[in-house]
Amino acid sequence: MPKFAANLSTMFTEYPFLERFAAAAKAGFKGVEFLFPYDYPIADLKQALTDNQLEMVLFNTSPGDTAAGEWGVSAIPGREQEARKHIDLALEYAVALGCKQIHIMAAVVPEGANRQDYYATFIDNLRYAADRFAPHGITVLLEALNPKTKPNYLYSSQYETLELVKKVGKENIFTQLDLFHAQLVDGNLSHLITEYSGQYKHIQIASAPDRHEPDEGEINYPWIFDLLDKRGYSGWIGCEYLPRTTTLDGLGWFQQYK
Repeated sequence: MPKFAANLSTMFTEYPFLERFAAAAKAGFKGVEFLFPYDYPIADLKQALTDNQLEMVLFNTSPGDTAAGEWGVSAIPGREQEARKHIDLALEYAVALGCKQIHIMAAVVPEGANRQDYYATFIDNLRYAADRFAPHGITVLLEALNPKTKPNYLYSSQYETLELVKKVGKENIFTQLDLFHAQLVDGNLSHLITEYSGQYKHIQIASAPDRHEPDEGEINYPWIFDLLDKRGYSGWIGCEYLPRTTTLDGLGWFQQYK
């Protein structure tokens, strides 16, 4: 049986952020994830998790200056010191919140920039993150983002992510398999799930192509969930989708999995 985590950056947005924890728990979720915790004191987040008996499943390193179009800085040459401060801050939050997985954001690559320089910088920073996280039992995750959602991100294909993991060469680094992004870029999700079983430690879902509830569009999610069970996947499935209307009105798909 799959276990689902509500993504509090995209779901329950009818409520202020710190109230979304209670809303997710009331709806039947046992775990939560979100993009970034850094606008909130650790103590407030920890209290929200404790009060609602929720597990903190995943969050990202800082995106950098989003107003300037940044989406991560860990692959930007010359900004290694800043990237490592972001990694260290993520570690501080993760340890305090009991979160065992952190997604390290790479970067958007400007037109004309040397992508190989970005890859080399990213690999160095990933090795730093893996070494910092390992004593705490925390896993580094990498996520490919489709070019429609995030143009010019360093990598868009699941196969690029899998190769990056090999190049980094650390035991605590794995793929974050977002099936929405994977469908838009790679397709053949059953092959990805079956052939690379064990190489992904976290899964995220949304309908394709519109990124709504997993009960419409191109992906047959009940079939996918059965396949994941057959492959022995025991990790979390993050619900990183944009509700069509209110979150609660769109949770019909979830009732059989509570």
